[in-house]
Amino acid sequence: MISTFLSNFFSIFVEILYLAILARVILSWIPVGSNKVLNSILRVVYAITEPILIPIKKVLPRTGMFDFSPMVALVLLIILQNIVKRIF
Repeated sequence: MISTFLSNFFSIFVEILYLAILARVILSWIPVGSNKVLNSILRVVYAITEPILIPIKKVLPRTGMFDFSPMVALVLLIILQNIVKRIF
């Protein structure tokens, strides 16, 4: 019972992080300007994703204008989710 709850909780948590990282990537392509709604959404998305992406950015080598940390984070989240599914 508790293992099912933990598995479901972790799965939902990973899905939220996954969607937040994808939203961050998509929002990085959109010029926000002075749009208050987009600015507030962007702040929330950054608050959710920064704790995950900063350590990855520190480890990855600089690649000019491309930031591969979201892609690495998504792959790590998928791997972690598969590991947790096997455990529970």
